Amino acid sequence: MGTVDNICSSSANIWRTIGYFLMVFKIVIPIILIILGMIDLGKAVVSSDDKAISKAIKSLAMRLVAAVAIFFIPTIVSLVIGLVDTSVENKYEVCAKCISSPNGQVCTDAYNTNFGDANSDGN
Repeated sequence: MGTVDNICSSSANIWRTIGYFLMVFKIVIPIILIILGMIDLGKAVVSSDDKAISKAIKSLAMRLVAAVAIFFIPTIVSLVIGLVDTSVENKYEVCAKCISSPNGQVCTDAYNTNFGDANSDGN
């Protein structure tokens, strides 16, 4: 029967892929939300309607809050995993490191150990 550490190490490619998706999403989604909010605000300003401008400003503020929240969700999840991980003797370190930092040393070592060297040129 395999241990949790072995499960995390042997599935490092899955955790690494999830980490790459999270990295992209935490950057792209906030940018899209901010751009959409700015477009709505621009339309309201061009229409010169005070009620529409007020509504667009509120919408932009809510989108900014959502963008900040989305950006920090992976950090909060990593913090929670780190708190749980210390209570169970670091069994989930590879899983957590691959999700939070897919190019990090712990994840790269686990990946290379189980799936061969990712960089065949020695880099």
